[in-house]
Amino acid sequence: MDYKGKKAAFYTLGCKLNFSETSTIAGSFKEVGFERVDFEEKADVYVINTCSVTNQGDKESRNIIRRAVRNNPDAMVIVVGCYSQLKPEEVGHIEGVDMVLGTQEKFHIPAFLDDLKKKEITEIKTTRLADIKSYHKAFSWGDRTRSFLKIQDGCDYYCSFCTIPYARGKSRNDNIQNTAAEAKKAVDKGFKEIILTGVNIGDFGKTTGENFLNLLKALENVEGLKRLRLGSIEPNLLKDEIIELVAGSKVIMPHFHIPLQSGSDEVLSLMKRKYSTGLFAKRINQIREIVPHAFIGVDVIAGTNGETEELFKQSYDFINGLEISQLHAFTYSERSGTQALKIPWKVENEDRKRRTQMYINLSEKKLRAFYVKHLGTQQTVLFEEQIKKDKILGFTENYIKVETSHDEGLVNQMKKVTLKSILPNGNVSMDSAG
Repeated sequence: MDYKGKKAAFYTLGCKLNFSETSTIAGSFKEVGFERVDFEEKADVYVINTCSVTNQGDKESRNIIRRAVRNNPDAMVIVVGCYSQLKPEEVGHIEGVDMVLGTQEKFHIPAFLDDLKKKEITEIKTTRLADIKSYHKAFSWGDRTRSFLKIQDGCDYYCSFCTIPYARGKSRNDNIQNTAAEAKKAVDKGFKEIILTGVNIGDFGKTTGENFLNLLKALENVEGLKRLRLGSIEPNLLKDEIIELVAGSKVIMPHFHIPLQSGSDEVLSLMKRKYSTGLFAKRINQIREIVPHAFIGVDVIAGTNGETEELFKQSYDFINGLEISQLHAFTYSERSGTQALKIPWKVENEDRKRRTQMYINLSEKKLRAFYVKHLGTQQTVLFEEQIKKDKILGFTENYIKVETSHDEGLVNQMKKVTLKSILPNGNVSMDSAG
């Protein structure tokens, strides 16, 4: 059916993987005639790509769904993403929702649209977890100067606190040749930097008999690509060869994002993680030895079931002793169907929040120390977005956030600058953009 003259709006919650997939979904709308408009505008169809990693993710998803209904009560409202796959009936009961589509169905939305009339009864279309096997390529475009390239989907880990394997199915990927071709498409759209994204990117190659290291080598050679940045990679999958490749590469940025989740081996065991604090510390030390200027971001969860005050202190002290750049601290949230619910020790909500804040404070201290260490050095910044009317932001190769006076000509441009000082908002100023 031709939908020329109709308008579609999209909203993405959650991870970078969702951002890449929303762009692909939006592209399928364009192919059948839709004009993409801002989410706050009046549209004929609203598509909300949801997140369900935490209870807060579910709550935010519901709020955005209701906002779409308010924007245009007569519009068709379609909800996709992890929340839809995990709790389709719950989503379907939200007033104004016309269609709830699961993990596989979300890439074929135009096939379900018909005449765009509101549904008397919400339609729910999902695929059983065991039958989620297809892989859908994606990269983000249109609203950012960096592109998120999807290289992998699904997860085989089944950590005790996590619902993602139940929402996205088993680990799967396309082959290296096709993935590199997608990267080239992003470069041809004008992107100078690509960030690799997926549920577990280090698992790349499971379904094609390839591996993540060889993918990185192929992507390094994509014509026109200036920067390649790794997404989150598990410490047990971050092999020595990968760190060595980053150290010697002119394209792969000195930037690592490594999920830890807890600095206590006992809690890691309860979480069913596949590494120890010893292995994690070894990875950090390896990076610092051969890529000393690298940015290292670390994920941690505060207050998970079984984390006594003593075990939290172990975790905090362990992380405090690591030479990392920043923490991404999350407050533990109970998720139905996860094994963590069977762990007897429950942490009070106030204690979870207090521990999270302690991690946040520690993160701010470490990030400032990392920035201070690089003041006075010359760095190459890729400028990407305007903040307010008179400022523009960019990132160095090792992910230091730089702020300077707005200049439209700087957007999506790479400039050598000297890092000057830390501003009150935490960003770094520069001497010049010459």
